[in-house]
Amino acid sequence: MGARSAGDVVVAGLKRLEYRGYDSAGVAVPVEDRIEWRKKAGKIVHLEDEIAVRPLPETGTAIGHTRWATHGAPTDANSHPHVAGRIAVVHNGIIENFASLRAEFDVEFASETDSEVAAHLLNREVAGGATLVEAMRAVAPRLEGAFTLVAIDALEPGRIVAARRNSPLVLGQGEGEYFLASDVAAFIEFTRDAVELGQDQIVELTTDGFTVTDFDGQPAEYTQFHVDWDLSAAEKQGFDWFMRKEIFEQPRAVADTLLGRQNHHGELVLDELHIRPEELRRVNKIVIIACGTAYYAGFVAKYAIEHWVRIPCEVELASEFRYRDPIVDAQTLVVAISQSGETADTLMAIRHAREQGSKVIAICNTNGATIPRESDAVLYTHAGPEIGVASTKGFTTQLVACYLLGLYLAQVRGMKYGDEIAAIIAELEGMPSFIQRMLDRAEDVYALADELKERPSMLFLGRHAGYPAALEGALKLKELAYIHAEGFAAGELKHGPIALISQDLPVFVVVPPAGRDQLRDKVIANIAEVRARGAHTIVLAEERDEQARANADTFWPLPHVSTLLQPLVAIIPLQLFACEMATRMGHDVDQPRNLAKSVTVE
Repeated sequence: MGARSAGDVVVAGLKRLEYRGYDSAGVAVPVEDRIEWRKKAGKIVHLEDEIAVRPLPETGTAIGHTRWATHGAPTDANSHPHVAGRIAVVHNGIIENFASLRAEFDVEFASETDSEVAAHLLNREVAGGATLVEAMRAVAPRLEGAFTLVAIDALEPGRIVAARRNSPLVLGQGEGEYFLASDVAAFIEFTRDAVELGQDQIVELTTDGFTVTDFDGQPAEYTQFHVDWDLSAAEKQGFDWFMRKEIFEQPRAVADTLLGRQNHHGELVLDELHIRPEELRRVNKIVIIACGTAYYAGFVAKYAIEHWVRIPCEVELASEFRYRDPIVDAQTLVVAISQSGETADTLMAIRHAREQGSKVIAICNTNGATIPRESDAVLYTHAGPEIGVASTKGFTTQLVACYLLGLYLAQVRGMKYGDEIAAIIAELEGMPSFIQRMLDRAEDVYALADELKERPSMLFLGRHAGYPAALEGALKLKELAYIHAEGFAAGELKHGPIALISQDLPVFVVVPPAGRDQLRDKVIANIAEVRARGAHTIVLAEERDEQARANADTFWPLPHVSTLLQPLVAIIPLQLFACEMATRMGHDVDQPRNLAKSVTVE
């Protein structure tokens, strides 16, 4: 690391990455045949305070991590780095088979994390005579899931070895110094020359340079590039807004939320749900409680759960729930959806439900938050930190979690055969590529935003699962562009809302796939009705739906997916549209006026 202390450089890099995770942080350095480390729960300032009291030795090699908790609550013990013997490790991602790997060791683990087992595996290899890079080649292929591992060995102080599978890793090339990070923001202060590591690759850094190999030790190709972003843009990976970056992160977020949900027999396994199957079989009603965007995710869940599980499912605004004397009891399953896990309305609602004897399952993105702690069980989404106040990847990962919960209940209650569940899971696993296809057409969405940026009002229509998608599309536009936008059930159009139709009024319509109880034909008729009255119709329908295309002034093609899963792809252009509208109107997209990320008061 030259004249700079590696520990100081790592802490500076972690501060640049704090938007990716901020519930704990730590640093480790090799010194005098041992590993020295400092780590603290909370924001990085707590780590800095710890280092100020107990300074780290000045060395040329260091690794560090800022954490967004998945396995294990945000505590000092669960913070990275994890140390075993002479090895220290930091890890991004999820090691799906960590439980079976842990069982190989007759030792007491210091944390609840999946990550610590990697340190023990590497330490066992080096204790047997392997070099650090040889140890990584032995261990990395055994890990299932998504991971980036970075490791140091106390006996090889001038060496860092990292491995990548399904999780980002980039290398920075400075003058006589090298950096590894999950993105360039960590080291752009020191160098703009970078190397993008490929899938299933191992990189070895020494004072002499770096080498890149595959998991078998064979030389591997890599891509070199120069970063021309400034420091602020680097934190957003070149995007103008965190929200836009988060929209484009949705393929990965959805894939991560699906990781590790099936066992070797193909059965759906939700390890976080510590509610016995017999208790779930006694449930005769499900009540979903949520606010805002999470409420619309719950609305989609109602359609899916009732269809798959065949028990009544209600969706309640958390802010209204306890004030209307709801009928819930010990046979009611309450599902609370909250991205932050701190939403005050939702928290008070689950407390009321538990007082009535109901079991509560939380769907949440924040490990260790209040709502998961006060629930009987929790199903974590793995969206990663969401900085933009208006939720995007939070919504899509909540949808995935709701689908998983519905399928799990159907499995436990014997309402669907294993092959039926497997087919739906397989379709869900294909969603990241479909979402990416929608993102690849972003320029078409941006062009429409430029055309419509002066319009004072817009309507959104949908039916079945497309109705909540329409509501969420309207909410995004209200949140970001500050213009009047309303979502309606398309079948209700003639019962009043059609009076709002005027010349050139933009009307967005989510069209269901063909074959679902003639819903598609009815929505096509709705499009014709509003178009006949002069509306500008923006139609979101399957790309092969020529009748829908013929009724559209603007046509946004959707891939062919099941009706229940269509919101996962239909919402993407609506998010992009709202983001671009606000941008072209000169608004602060990441921090819309009057809004906060987490509403902690009723």
